[in-house]
Amino acid sequence: MSDCNHQCGSCGESCSDRSEPQDLKVKLHQFSQVKKVIGIVSGKGGVGKSLVTALLACAVQAGGKHAAILDADITGPSIPKLFGLTSRMSGTQLGLNPVKTATGVDVASMNLLLDNATDPVVWRGPVIANVVTQFWSEVVWQNVEYMFVDMPPGTGDVPLTVYQSLPIDGIVIVTSPQELVSMIVEKALNMARLDGLSIPVLGLVENMSYFICPDCGKRHSIFGESHLDEIARQHGIAAAARIPIDPAVARACDNGAIETLHADWLQPVLKKILSL
Repeated sequence: MSDCNHQCGSCGESCSDRSEPQDLKVKLHQFSQVKKVIGIVSGKGGVGKSLVTALLACAVQAGGKHAAILDADITGPSIPKLFGLTSRMSGTQLGLNPVKTATGVDVASMNLLLDNATDPVVWRGPVIANVVTQFWSEVVWQNVEYMFVDMPPGTGDVPLTVYQSLPIDGIVIVTSPQELVSMIVEKALNMARLDGLSIPVLGLVENMSYFICPDCGKRHSIFGESHLDEIARQHGIAAAARIPIDPAVARACDNGAIETLHADWLQPVLKKILSL
């Protein structure tokens, strides 16, 4: 190109003269400290991705590590509801401050910026992706040891932006037992393993995996038999966990009391995350 300055690292063009890879990473806020970043992803909506994000953050926080959640599901944020958060994010001349949950988990979410939690966010993809990177670069994240990024479903703009712009240490894929989901899981897996991304897959979580009858204690596979172990084995993923259908989970989510829910369902995946 005639006006080329040969600074390929800051250039968005894909020309034949490119001599070094383009670095798309967004710089963390100067007063922030974040050690590990874990993406929570799913190939489709409604499988419990936000639930898994919240449970993992709660478990890390309960274990004495400082956890944070970056809610990247801009048009459908549910993290504040799970934690019962109603106050808005505040800001100073230094940047935005996350809202703390009852146990100290830091949260940044679009719903913590809106005047009303039910106001729709009607934006196009590039604008939404830009807000996600702003949550990373303009929020002051103090001494965060594990940040969990709750991503919208699919393989579109926001997941790609997160993979390219944030220093993701690994992802956890959330699924459900239906046969169709195995194909959708593979889409998420294949995206993470694309050339130029190569994001480690730390574990699989199957939500709504089974139901235990309170009367007879028998285990029922309401949505079909699980294929979790088969998928994990096929793709070389060591950690797999299952979350049952449990009315206590629904009550905790509806009441904004996810931090009061104590369960060890995610221990295999949690152990993998803490070993990073």
